[in-house]
Amino acid sequence: MSEYDLVVIGSGPGGYVCAIRAAQLGLKVACVEKDNTLGGTCLNVGCIPSKALLAASHKFEDIGKHVSVMGIDVAAPKLNMANMMKHKDDVVSANTQGITFLFKKNKVDHKIGFGSIKSANEVLVSGKKEEILKTKAIVIATGSEVMPLPNVDIDEKDIVSSTGALCFTEVPKKMAVIGGGVIGLEMGTVWRRLGAEVTVIEFMDKILPPMDSEISKEMKKILKKQGMEFKLSTKVTKADKKSGKVNLTMEPAKGGDAEVMEFDKVLVAIGRRAYTDKLGLDNVGVKADDRGRIDINDNFETSVKGIYAIGDVVRGAMLAHKAEDEGVVVSEIIAGQTGHINYDAIPGVVYTHPEVAEVGKTEDALKAAGIKYKSGKFPYLANGRARAMGETDGFVKILSDAKTDRVLGCHIIGAEAGTLIAEVVSVMEFGGSAEDIARTCHAHPTLNEVVKEAAMAVDGRQIHM
Repeated sequence: MSEYDLVVIGSGPGGYVCAIRAAQLGLKVACVEKDNTLGGTCLNVGCIPSKALLAASHKFEDIGKHVSVMGIDVAAPKLNMANMMKHKDDVVSANTQGITFLFKKNKVDHKIGFGSIKSANEVLVSGKKEEILKTKAIVIATGSEVMPLPNVDIDEKDIVSSTGALCFTEVPKKMAVIGGGVIGLEMGTVWRRLGAEVTVIEFMDKILPPMDSEISKEMKKILKKQGMEFKLSTKVTKADKKSGKVNLTMEPAKGGDAEVMEFDKVLVAIGRRAYTDKLGLDNVGVKADDRGRIDINDNFETSVKGIYAIGDVVRGAMLAHKAEDEGVVVSEIIAGQTGHINYDAIPGVVYTHPEVAEVGKTEDALKAAGIKYKSGKFPYLANGRARAMGETDGFVKILSDAKTDRVLGCHIIGAEAGTLIAEVVSVMEFGGSAEDIARTCHAHPTLNEVVKEAAMAVDGRQIHM
């Protein structure tokens, strides 16, 4: 029986970061992972491979449709699917091997097998051989799994989850994406760029439902211009496979006549749920809510002393970077230090083109809460660098408190939005104001100037519009 200060169950972004940080703090740490490679969903079948395909498909479309405007005449690009998938697999391999190296560097013991909780101080590893790890503390970081849809059975061939959508061997002619959220739009974008006719079917009356309504509206307009079709306020009730095709039966979300549409491939992307199955939570009395998420206090401790949980298995956004921050903080708490996360300053990004990025409150939420605020908006079209790049779609919107001017939220749709949002996140982390952004010198010509002008627009004093 091996003895540890901390055993982490799960090696996704939350788990592996937690393990490394705890080891840095002098704890003896083991990380248990059921899969053969480290990195969890994000590195193996999520964030990283999808971004590899998004980057490759963007270059493919850019060369085929856009570079001629800048005086670059090239023959129509030819898709080499095998090489594109090899690029994706190579990127995944490099990242997962990188974590293996970091574990060795920081002396974290990597245990391959399914980890379950035997007692408050014991983790059972079921793999090629059974092993019990005795430990002073346990962190559950097992992430999430695909949310199923009734009467639509995922086979990862014709009806796929995001995992299967990363592995097509050829471009489907017609593809349905059930779910207009981040995953659905990103994977739908990949295959549309490569030649598929993509239809997004969304139960709600807008895409990206939790995001700012103005962003959602603009995103739909841009993606529709790019060739993506949408069926909003629509629910899928059944999927039938026949002769290599999938027939989807759907009807209005509020009820009405059903219709059937035929597709070559169907992606189910209606969300994810906490993965806590067979972890042995009941063995020790770890409590969870009605959505399967583990209950925790402000120090990430569960209802059982010494057992903690982070990432997708607890409340909050299912984001890799949120899990990473929680991994750092919980390891510091376990080591006797203090830590803090400002959940109002955690950004979210959609990696389509243009990108969407947000942080803080939406305008819809502020209105609903009756909070008095000011809004400043500035378009990419009025930015010199954006024009030079041919990236004029989109805008930046900054929301600040009407009395204090403290930044309450920022919403960006446009090129490099995921990078631009970092400035506003930093300002919010320090409790800064829109005036702070407006008074900060930004290099010219850069896209960052759109953020500055939006901050200036909060007080109606933008210069270039």
